[in-house]
Amino acid sequence: MLQAQGLTYRIGDRVLLDEASVTIPSGHRAGLIGRNGIGKSTLFKIVLGQLSAESGTTAVPRNARIGTVAQEAPGGSESLLQVVMQGDTEREELLAAAENATDPQAISDIQARLADIGSHSAESRAATILNGLGLNNEQIQRPCAELSGGWRMRVALAAALFGKPDVLLLDEPTNYLDLEGVIWLKSFLKTYPYTIVMISHDRDLLNDVVTSIVHFDQGKLVYYQGNYDSFDRQRREKQALSVKLKRKQDDQRAHMQAYVDRFRYKASKARQAQSRLKALARLQPVADIVDDHVVPFKFPDPEKELAPPLINCDGVTIGYKPGHPVLRGITLRIDPDDRIALLGSNGNGKSTLAKLVSGKLKPFSGSFTLAPRMSVGYFAQHQMDELADERTPFDYVTALMPDAPVSRRRARIGAAGFGASLADSPCHRLSGGEKARLLFFIATFHAPHILILDEPTNHLDIDSREALVMAINDYAGAVILISHDRHIIETCVDRLLLVEGGRVRTFEGDIDDYATYVVSKVEPKPQKQAAEPAPLLPKASGKPQPRDKRLRDIEQKVSVLKGKINILDSALADPTLYAEDARKAADFARLRTKLAADIESLEMQWLELADTTANV
Repeated sequence: MLQAQGLTYRIGDRVLLDEASVTIPSGHRAGLIGRNGIGKSTLFKIVLGQLSAESGTTAVPRNARIGTVAQEAPGGSESLLQVVMQGDTEREELLAAAENATDPQAISDIQARLADIGSHSAESRAATILNGLGLNNEQIQRPCAELSGGWRMRVALAAALFGKPDVLLLDEPTNYLDLEGVIWLKSFLKTYPYTIVMISHDRDLLNDVVTSIVHFDQGKLVYYQGNYDSFDRQRREKQALSVKLKRKQDDQRAHMQAYVDRFRYKASKARQAQSRLKALARLQPVADIVDDHVVPFKFPDPEKELAPPLINCDGVTIGYKPGHPVLRGITLRIDPDDRIALLGSNGNGKSTLAKLVSGKLKPFSGSFTLAPRMSVGYFAQHQMDELADERTPFDYVTALMPDAPVSRRRARIGAAGFGASLADSPCHRLSGGEKARLLFFIATFHAPHILILDEPTNHLDIDSREALVMAINDYAGAVILISHDRHIIETCVDRLLLVEGGRVRTFEGDIDDYATYVVSKVEPKPQKQAAEPAPLLPKASGKPQPRDKRLRDIEQKVSVLKGKINILDSALADPTLYAEDARKAADFARLRTKLAADIESLEMQWLELADTTANV
């Protein structure tokens, strides 16, 4: 159970939490939702002890472990697999204790606990999580320092999931994932056995994973049972009742006030009028429903319709370096009314294909034709980093409309959701959602015939994502969408193209079929018993090693195991053990049998490796 009681927190004059309270039962998967900047991440920091509330408390059951994704992405020399396995701090501590344990009872207790937490399968489980998040078996052996920031955050997420804390706090866990990673994460979280509190704007994730919703609303935390759609229905019903009650109360007030105004100065009715005044004073007003308004997105339609096809590819091969193609044999036709989603895990070439369509890449070979006078609008997430810190939205519209009067520029940027103050704010002061809105404005300014959207939802809250869905569906041009948000794919596209293995093909089926396809590719692989060191052994380095070093490591592990067996043999040789504690004697005997089996397995591994070495 996670409980917050009477929390108050301010930033300057702004109140984020106003005596907010909520209780999330143990084992529930709760989605924490609310508009961007409302204070959701601040609440997590208070629960984690990183911030102190002005008043109020948070509590979890005694000895419960709280876990979250590390704010600093791992970047050391450890392999990805090592970093993830270190996420289970209890296992790490037990393995360290096992290396130095000499007491037979301590050895038995450590071994029993390692068995309880599935330590023997730790490497396999960690690899499965990393595979699910888009990292292959070769990559997981590489040092974290070789990865970019986004991929490192996947490793940090994998470590949090592997540790299986009693309370798992996830803040926008899908932001660094592709659709394939999101599909796998959803299947993982649906079976998570402990409590989850998750900040997310991914409607599909909130519908399929969570069992309750905590709505962050005007400084309060309101708990709703059910998924996001259930919350949305309950909230609308609650709003309707509030509106009805307020209307009824306003009528009552008006009637009472009319009586007072009419009779307060008439002697025979003065007493009744005074009573009405007192009743009016006691009548607590029903609060108005406050719903933040989302400025709609508007993508201008192409000014001149072009004859189909807009793009025709036949046997096209493309890449960034001659002789090293990324995609081969592309045969594709794009018409003016096409709505296409590109599927495939990161690194397979979705962005490469988008760059071909946008004209940023030229094909190495094959036939590639464009409709005359065709224009393309391109939105990509990385463009946020390219916005000049000191330039303002008005500066950008000025560059796009250099000859227009100021009033027209102001009107154009204002229609995009940038009022006077926001239009003159430097980009470094804009929120992620505001920067995304500016990029949408720039990408669609010249009314393109094709609009390419590469991860357009990362910095948008749920209401803004719905506004984006409406804008895409209202737009008359062709759309090519790359997104990890399943909801926007389901509501905006009618063709699925799978980019995988250097090829582009139509995916036959819907997004549900694709989800099944993705999950089926990341099933745990059966592993040899010797692939994982016995739990009592020192930690493996996780790095690829020369065969002779691996042989020495196996010999060292066998030596450690034999030392453990010698300790157990000494204890089992004492007759008083059987008389005083027969159960302990049986436990020691079973442990000795297991250690002997581990030695035999390691010796077989040594022989196989030595035989391989001899044949090289």
